[in-house]
Parts: sequence; structure tokens; C-alpha cells
Amino acid sequence: MAKVYAFLAEGLEEVECLAVVDVLRRSEVDVTMVSITGAMEVTGSHGIRFMADALFEEVNPNVADVLFLPGGMPGTNNLKAHEGLREAIERANKQGRRVAAICAAPSVLGSMGLLKGRTATCYPGFEEQLTGVSYTSQGVVTDGNITTSRGLGYALDLGLELIRLLQGPQQAQKIAASIQHSRG
Repeated sequence: MAKVYAFLAEGLEEVECLAVVDVLRRSEVDVTMVSITGAMEVTGSHGIRFMADALFEEVNPNVADVLFLPGGMPGTNNLKAHEGLREAIERANKQGRRVAAICAAPSVLGSMGLLKGRTATCYPGFEEQLTGVSYTSQGVVTDGNITTSRGLGYALDLGLELIRLLQGPQQAQKIAASIQHSRG
């Protein structure tokens, strides 16, 4: 069974995180919401509080098939500032494991140089932080082992793309139909 770690930081965009986690769990993907804050309760950028499944210190990011970074501000900056998370992302990328980021969070990958020579997307206004990228305004883009998404409006599409990559197109279509979502 595929394993996904969704990393939670104070000030993350709640729906970007929870929509992706929800869709993946509907497809029986093993998703763990991992707090990088040292506390299980995380407050998003719109004041919505929710609970993580584990703390960063309690998990081994090397066993995850996908490392997922939700966007939002200041959540993205908090993700970028976490040294252990950046090291885990770097390792995953070197090993060819999947990394996914939505909204402002692709800027974390861009600041690490992981998007150079790739096609990627992000929330408008963050393009300049995607150094060496062929930018596209598409909603969701997969280039190699990295998937980026433009923002909240594409959170379901990002979840479905991860299902497609992990479990195949038929499973992604099945889940899309079950949630009444017609993928563009």
C-alpha cells in the first residue's frame, strides 16, 4: 500500500491539505498528517484548527512514497524553514520518490533547486521563486517524480493525480466519479 506523508505547519492552507488527504484516504492510500511544529494541533491560515496524526520527530520520512507540502501563508515559509523537512525532501528527490506541492509550496522546492529544468506550476506571484523552471499555468503538473499544483481550486485534482500515479488511471477515475468530480 502506498504511503504518503502530508506535512503540516502553522498557517497552512487548510483545504489544500485536507482535500488532498481526504481524496487519497478514499482510495485507501495510507496517509499520515505529520506536524512539523512540535505539537499535534495545527492552526491553518484561516484559523481552522485540526490534529495531526504524528509529529515529525516520530516518523521516518524515508519510508514514504510521497512527501506532500500544502501551501498557504505563512505555512509555506514555515515548511521552508524546517531543516529536517528540507533534508527529507532532498533525499526523496535523489531517490526518485515522489514529492508534491500545491499553491505557494512549490516555492520550497524551487528554493532548493529541485525544479530546475522541469515544468511546474504554483500560485500566481510565486513564479519568480521557481528558479530555472518552465512555468505553466496548468492546474496540476507532473514532471518526473515531482507534482505541483496551482492552488486551492485544484486540490481535488492534485489528490486525483497522486492516485493516478500511485494506483493507476482507473482508480483515479473511480474516485473522481465517487466524489462527483469531473476532471478537466
